[in-house]
Order: sequence, then structure tokens, then C-alpha cells
Amino acid sequence: MRQSKLFTVAITFLLLAAMVIGCVAPTMPTTPAAASRIAFESDRDGNGEIYVMDADGSNQTRLTNNPADDWLPAWSPDGSRIAFFSDRDGNFEIYVMDADGSNQTRLTSNSAGDAGPAWSPDGSRIAFESDRDGNIEIYVMDADGSNQTRLTNNSAGDWLPAWSP
Repeated sequence: MRQSKLFTVAITFLLLAAMVIGCVAPTMPTTPAAASRIAFESDRDGNGEIYVMDADGSNQTRLTNNPADDWLPAWSPDGSRIAFFSDRDGNFEIYVMDADGSNQTRLTSNSAGDAGPAWSPDGSRIAFESDRDGNIEIYVMDADGSNQTRLTNNSAGDWLPAWSP
């Protein structure tokens, strides 16, 4: 399906912003083991995939492996899960997986696009941007994908939600 030009521009901006900040997730894990890990995206195999590594760069491990692009990993506050967005099902959707890459689950499903997941400080909700209503708006949902609710409503477009710690 064709995505709106505005959403494509927003995704481009989101990816460029990630490159500038070094693809560091906006929420850092709080458990000692997870706090020493870094999640990142790489196109070293020809398309965007999610990887993790130790804080010293060792033990780089690919968590996703598919022909689509998986982008912008965000750690859950407890370090047990990683949210990201992917176009593996034909358009951008929000996914979560366990920190070891298992249990990859799609949380959103619509004909437009969803991107930029950000965990709430308590890990119970995920904020994201979506083009589902014709404009890019900020939404929030429970961490299991339920109760998706639009928070903003304007014609200019709203991007990159981030929770206060």
C-alpha cells in the first residue's frame, strides 16, 4: 500500500534523528544486566535489523532476521522487552519482542503507518506516532497493544513522542 508523502517524510526524519543521537533508545533499562546492553539497528545484512551488544561492543547479536526493515529499538524500563517498528507486513507497524529476540509480536495493525515507539516509565504503555487518521498524530496504547488512543489532533503533524522520566 502507498503511504502518504508526509508519513514518509516523518519516517525519514525519525531515522535521521536516530542516526544523530546514535540510535540510543530513549528509555534505558533499569535492571543491572539489561543496563549493560545496547540495542541498535544496522543494515549490515542489506536491510535494517535489530541487534543488541554489551556496552563495550562485544557479543553483538542479531535479534530480527527478515527481508523487511526493523527500526529504532526502544528498551522497556525493566529491560525485558524491546519495542520497534517494521514494515514486514507491508506497512509500518509497532512490534515488541523479548530482550533475546523471541516472541516478536505485532501490536498495531492498520492500513497507514505506525512508528517511533516510546515506553512509559512504568512500562505499562507505549506512545507512538501514526498516520492512520490522515495526519501524523501521537497515540498511546497499553503495552499489549490494546486501548490505542489518539492524543493529538492537528493538520501539521506530530512526531517523536518521549515520556518524562
